[in-house]
Amino acid sequence: MPTETIETLIVGGGQAGLAVSHMLSRSGSPHLILERGRIAERWRTERWDGLRFQFPNWSVQLPDFPFRRADADGFATSPEIVEYLSSYADHVRAPIRCGVTVTRLSHGNGASGFLAETSAGPVASANVVVATGPYQRPIVPPLLQDDPWLFQVHASKYRAPDQLPAGAVLVVGSGASGAQIAEELLRADRRVYLSVGHHRRMPRRYRGRDLIWWLSFLGLDRTPTEKRGPDRSLPLITGAYGGHTIDFRAFARQGMTLLGRVVAAENGILDIAPDLAKHLASGDAAYAGFLDMVDAHVARQGLDMPAEPGARAVYPDPPQVAEPLRRLDLRAAGIGAVIWATGYSCDFSWIDMPVIDGAGEPVHRDGITDVPGLYFLGLQWLSRMSSSFLSGIGEDAARLADHIVARRSA
Repeated sequence: MPTETIETLIVGGGQAGLAVSHMLSRSGSPHLILERGRIAERWRTERWDGLRFQFPNWSVQLPDFPFRRADADGFATSPEIVEYLSSYADHVRAPIRCGVTVTRLSHGNGASGFLAETSAGPVASANVVVATGPYQRPIVPPLLQDDPWLFQVHASKYRAPDQLPAGAVLVVGSGASGAQIAEELLRADRRVYLSVGHHRRMPRRYRGRDLIWWLSFLGLDRTPTEKRGPDRSLPLITGAYGGHTIDFRAFARQGMTLLGRVVAAENGILDIAPDLAKHLASGDAAYAGFLDMVDAHVARQGLDMPAEPGARAVYPDPPQVAEPLRRLDLRAAGIGAVIWATGYSCDFSWIDMPVIDGAGEPVHRDGITDVPGLYFLGLQWLSRMSSSFLSGIGEDAARLADHIVARRSA
């Protein structure tokens, strides 16, 4: 099969791939996008039915293409985001081929350039932008792999409460997906157990403004990677049910059972770490610290934003804080399903070049690798906090496109 040649190859047809495509088109740089599925494939097939986007509609913005909705303060559904990304691809006339998988990326035969082996034949290019996103390989701990009687599903394959067998449900993981799925199940009158780990709880709104507005107003969303500190987690927020502040103690008051981390399992019996109190306190500290920051800024600037003392109200600890559950017998508790909201790992095994570290993550500086012409885009904290946001991808895309154009000129 003959080798196709293109100046820049973009791998991935999601928000990152489309944004950098637009930037390259504006500079007249030839390029091609290869997408293994469809545009916005993960939004189509790896999101549950009741998901609402975590960012308010007014904040959703890809370069030169605002997200127009009548309810500016509302939160979009997954189909609405799919429609938006598909319309964006049409708007920027993205040269995309769907249903084509890149199986290997290596150096070309010459001293420079790349060769991508794909399901549709080889493609040679001078530049490659890897825009496959941060959610690639679902992580499912092997703790319960010997329990075939138990229904188990990763959050990426969960769809709705009626997908699960009757009985109680254990949700492992308290990030954005775990918290939202646990709440959905609770509202569906399911008995819910939630394993709580490290999180950065934030207010949905404070002093009349949404969290995303505050992050932008205070410049926090532009925090560069080198100043983020050891905590890489993003704010824990939800757009479900009109958007509200996630409060695990409030969940407990509504009947949810909170647990610490699941550390071991045997014959359907889980060992639970006695760390629930620690994680709740850590989440509270992040929450209170953010309120303190906002209050201090409002006071310094003399802003007309009324105080909101109710935002600091704290519900009593559930019984599991003082007397943490150390063991959980799934059968005895009537738990017939486990949802693993345990995140994702990177999968760059198809890149046959020395740009991946021992943890499987790409080595780069703001998306630029030490291999000339090879770039990454759309990863969390690529250059700053907002690098993986729909509203933040454009700046990284423009910078990488400029770098590619500069290489072309040189």
